[in-house]
Amino acid sequence: CETRPPEHTELPGAATDVKLQEEDEPRPKKAITIAVSSRALFNMMDDRRIYEEEGLEKYMDYQLTNENVILTPGPAFRFVKALQHVNARLRDLYLHDQELFDIVLMTNNHAQVGVRPINSVNHYGLLIDCFCFTGGKSPIGYLKAYLTNLYLSADFEKVQEAIQEGIASATMFDGAKDMPYCDIQLRVAFDGDAVFFSGESEQTAKEHRWDKFFQHETLSENKTLVQGPLKGFLEDLGRLQKKFYAKDERLLCPIRTYLVTARSAASSGARMLKTLRRWGLEIDEALFLAGAPKGPILVKIRPHIFFDDQMFLIEGAKKLGTITAHVPYGVANTRRLFVLSASEGDT
Repeated sequence: CETRPPEHTELPGAATDVKLQEEDEPRPKKAITIAVSSRALFNMMDDRRIYEEEGLEKYMDYQLTNENVILTPGPAFRFVKALQHVNARLRDLYLHDQELFDIVLMTNNHAQVGVRPINSVNHYGLLIDCFCFTGGKSPIGYLKAYLTNLYLSADFEKVQEAIQEGIASATMFDGAKDMPYCDIQLRVAFDGDAVFFSGESEQTAKEHRWDKFFQHETLSENKTLVQGPLKGFLEDLGRLQKKFYAKDERLLCPIRTYLVTARSAASSGARMLKTLRRWGLEIDEALFLAGAPKGPILVKIRPHIFFDDQMFLIEGAKKLGTITAHVPYGVANTRRLFVLSASEGDT
C-alpha cells in the first residue's frame, strides 16, 4: 500500500513531440472539480527562485530551455494520484457514472511556456486534460467558471482571494521528510474549527479563558456549528463514499476521512460530532487530542493531505513529513492577513 515519488527525469525528443492526454471519454457533467496550481502539483522551487531574483523574462527563457526536463512531484502530486485511483474504482462499479473527480491544472504561467507542464503531466500518466494558463492574471474568474470544488495552490495570496470569493482553497506544503503513502486509498485529514466548521469556537477561546470556553461548548452541545470553508469538500467526499457503500464496499472504500483536532472530546467533542450528524455527514475516524501535538498522529495516518488553519500546527506536521494544506480562515489568520496586506507586493 506504500509508494515513493519518482525521481527527476529528462524527456527525450523535441518539444514538438508533445502529445496531449487523449480523451477516451467526455468530461464528466457532475464532476467534483479540483483545481491545482503548477507549483502545487510539481516542485518548482528553483524555477520560482529564478523568477524572484532575475525576473519574468529570465524565468520564461529558463522554462523554454528546459521544457523537455520533467518536473519532479510537488506537494499535491500524491493527492492527485489518489484522486485518480478513486475515479478508476468508481468506473469499475459504475461504468457510465459522471460523478468523478475532474482535475484542472490552474497555472499563473504564460501559454508560451506551457509545454513543460504538459510534458510532465503526460510523463507521469496524470489524467489531466484541462489546463488554464492565466498569463499572470488572477485565476478567480476561471475557478468560478469551472465550478471549482477545491483549489490548491502554493500561493497564499491567491488562496486567500479564493477563500474570500467563497471557493474552498488551501496553500500546500510538502513534508520535510520523505515517507511512503498508500496508493490504493485516498486519505484526507481535517482540523475542525475554521476548516469545515466556522471559526466561532476559536474566537470564543481567544476572548475568554479555557474554562469559560469549555463551559460555553458544553452549554452549546446541541447548537449546530456554523459551516466553514471546507464543509462542501467533505460533503463531496461523503457522496462518493456512499457510492461504494451502496455496492457493499464500505470496508474496501478507497476514500477515508479523519478529523484531527486539538479539542478535548470530554469537554467539547460532542458538539462537533452532533453537528456532523445533523449535516448528514460521516467522518471515518475522529481523534480528539486535548492539546497534544498532531504531528505524531498524522505520521501514523499518512494522509495525502491535511487541512489546518493554524500555521504553527502546519509547521509541526511538516517537520515530521506530513503533506499539509493551510486554510487561511478564522481568527488564527487575522494577524497574518494584516501583516501581509501591509507589505503586499507583486508575486
